[in-house]
Amino acid sequence: MTAIDVDAIEPMPTIPSVRTRHVVAVTMGNALEFYDFLTYAFFAAQIGRTFFPSADPSASLLAALATFGAGFLMRPVGALVIGRIGDRVGRKPAMLLTFVLMGLAMIGLVLTPAHSAIGIAAPILAITFRLIQGFALGGEIGPNTAYLVEAAPLHRRGLYVSMQYMSQNVSILVSGLVGFTLATYLSEQQLDNWGWRVAFLPGAAIIPFGLILRRQLAETLPAPAQQVQALAAPARLRMIAFLGIVLFAGGTIASYLQDYLTTYATSTLQMSTRIGFLSTIAVGIFGIVCSPLGGWLSDRFGRKPVMVVPYLVLLIVVVPGFWLAAHYRTTGSLLALTAAIAICACISDASMMVSVTESLPANIRCGSLGLMYAFAISVFGGSAQFMVAWLTDLTGSPLAPAWYLTGAVAITLFAQSHMLESAPQKLAAKARPAR
Repeated sequence: MTAIDVDAIEPMPTIPSVRTRHVVAVTMGNALEFYDFLTYAFFAAQIGRTFFPSADPSASLLAALATFGAGFLMRPVGALVIGRIGDRVGRKPAMLLTFVLMGLAMIGLVLTPAHSAIGIAAPILAITFRLIQGFALGGEIGPNTAYLVEAAPLHRRGLYVSMQYMSQNVSILVSGLVGFTLATYLSEQQLDNWGWRVAFLPGAAIIPFGLILRRQLAETLPAPAQQVQALAAPARLRMIAFLGIVLFAGGTIASYLQDYLTTYATSTLQMSTRIGFLSTIAVGIFGIVCSPLGGWLSDRFGRKPVMVVPYLVLLIVVVPGFWLAAHYRTTGSLLALTAAIAICACISDASMMVSVTESLPANIRCGSLGLMYAFAISVFGGSAQFMVAWLTDLTGSPLAPAWYLTGAVAITLFAQSHMLESAPQKLAAKARPAR
């Protein structure tokens, strides 16, 4: 297979430099997504009993998880519809639309009365709000990543895009702390009655601030005369699409398996819930440190080495790490496994995202990037936790998640090896005539 020939990046329009509050505004969508995802996952049993009561607790839980999964089905639709708005109208209106929809969906779910109060309307409303949120989240990644790449200084693109991932890890840390606190101080009945609703409040609280900040953003969509037309190189674009989906599939599997370690610790290793939440907290801490580090390294040394090296390390350590955690079943072995996966994945994530984004022409950047990411996360991310749980149950082996992740990492390394360098600094240095 021929590697992608990444052309020189098209000139960006002149816009005001992005300030800290603008980066925060753009990355809030990702933060809200991960906070909502983890909070729903942590309290799926309580949500199931609220909206899908059944004599069989497993039936309630499965109904809640199915409702959560329904949101993934709408992500490609949102990526297509909102991505076209971002490419034709502007990045800013697309990001405002996604944030409004995300906010309405999150608040709507929290305020929906229980099945005992309004009957069948409760699960119908819950499903509707999850579908709206999935639609919005599908349309979020394209415009906000395109904005960060277009607004950042050429030598800081990796660092700016890494702020998305850092914001996700801030959300992971907050959700872990909230879950840990509620599990410690509330009874199971209190969690059922109102505790799970309280857990969503930190996410709902940032919605008005996010809207205010996003309204102040400058537009970065290049004028038509400045855009490189996508139709000029269809074969190259098909290759970018294929490799981009593979990169995002591997990255999202690694990310969702980090989140799964809380469940893995409690359900497979039979450790306490409080220890399981420590794993989530550790993922957040490592991600907050390693995501911007990875973005900075990719600006300094190039996208490709920062993509490849951490995944090579992950390929080597993931099976031994799971074996140690399963064999010793101590807090230290669990946190060591968490650290190994989180550090490697977080250092590499931003490089993969910015590499694909830089390779796409501006006139299709939002839609194409959003569709690639939405497809990967819907098919591979959305199924990752189910697959590892099913494989563990099928094989009876606590190493099943390790082998699943190893396969994903190996395929991702294949895609990484076929991506050529896209960092503007490196391309400029390569084009410079030898003296």
